[in-house]
Amino acid sequence: MTKRNTIQRQLVIAAVRFLADHPTAEEVYDRITMEYPDISKGTVYRNLNSLVESGLLGKVFVPSGADRFDHILTRHYHIKCTHCGMFMNVEDMDYIEGLDEKVGEVTGFKMEDHDIVFNGVCPECQKLEAKEKN
Repeated sequence: MTKRNTIQRQLVIAAVRFLADHPTAEEVYDRITMEYPDISKGTVYRNLNSLVESGLLGKVFVPSGADRFDHILTRHYHIKCTHCGMFMNVEDMDYIEGLDEKVGEVTGFKMEDHDIVFNGVCPECQKLEAKEKN
């Protein structure tokens, strides 16, 4: 059964694309309510999850943080700054094919998927730290 292409679904997809930095559900909601203040948080959250289930958006599970949504559907890795919270794609790094199968062989798990989020300090925060030390 195909989902109807409602205005709410279109607004959610547009917001995720506009907020190209892997927004949280709350950030998507905040963006949409700037122009459509009457939309409910439940509608936004429901549509985000429906779009992920339909394969039209990606969802990045972030340990100890809010899940993020992604409009880029090809497999890739992400990195998060542990200081400022910036979240972005790891550019110019090939996706490691077969990693799920290797982990499955070692653990005995029937693998479904994986999300890898690297954590570190971004260049801007490194500069700020260096200034504070001087």
